[in-house]
Amino acid sequence: MPELPEVETVCRLIRPRIVGRRVLAADVHWKRTIGASSVPAFRKAVVGTRIVRVWRRAKYIVIDLERDDRPAGAIVGHLRMTGRLVVEPPRPDVPPYGRVALELDDGNVLHFIDVRKFGRFGFAADPDEVFSELGPEPLSDEFTEELFVRELRSRRRVLKPLLLDQSFVAGLGNIYVDESLFRSGLHPLRRADRVSRAAAGRLWKEIRDTLAEAIEREGSSFDTFYRTPEGKPGSYQDQFRVYGRDGRPCRSCGRPIKKLVVGQRGTHVCTRCQAAPRPRSDRTGRSRRAAAG
Repeated sequence: MPELPEVETVCRLIRPRIVGRRVLAADVHWKRTIGASSVPAFRKAVVGTRIVRVWRRAKYIVIDLERDDRPAGAIVGHLRMTGRLVVEPPRPDVPPYGRVALELDDGNVLHFIDVRKFGRFGFAADPDEVFSELGPEPLSDEFTEELFVRELRSRRRVLKPLLLDQSFVAGLGNIYVDESLFRSGLHPLRRADRVSRAAAGRLWKEIRDTLAEAIEREGSSFDTFYRTPEGKPGSYQDQFRVYGRDGRPCRSCGRPIKKLVVGQRGTHVCTRCQAAPRPRSDRTGRSRRAAAG
């Protein structure tokens, strides 16, 4: 599934091509893509509006609209596993896997394309309601080291599932959590409240650095589905330290990367660079696990 860097890349590349354009027509080829709205309601909401802003919130693409110089809601898209946005000249047929098409006043068409039909591209009168449960943006000024360290060390949860929780930090997914944990030297099974302040601060920095570097490389194309709106793959997959490299040598120490399952998610780790957490001991000095056995 595309994560924050991939979604940010999509927003940056389509922004100059659609901001300022008016929507002349809307065609829906797969109703579920627009969510609970009916096709007539979707058309009524978007046709005749002008696109004034394209931005990202977590893994969502947000296209702000206005009508008669007043805010008129937004189109909120989620790529899920195979969604893509493409801007191209009109064509006589529906593009393969085309689900929604917006005809623009410059003669181009904005297509939402989705092979597996899991993606969404619907209208929201108030997009803030869609985002009400999301946590802070990891690249924002509000996402300070102090805030992150305090919140992380107050949670009695395993690191990997916590970082994937969109209410804790918005936009992170499997790839960039694995990469950030490796770069900070933290094992994905370590519990958050047992991470030192120094290590938590290091993780904060590595999350931000990893995401920024991935955006510079237009995201990661680890399968055939993620492509930029220009049809090109990202290149950050060439920089992976652990993700998808199970059985291959660690770039730092040479030990084979191991794949675990943490919170029902495939997880990649170097067992030398990311020391596994030690079981806590009871008063006799024996581990609780050993005492229980």
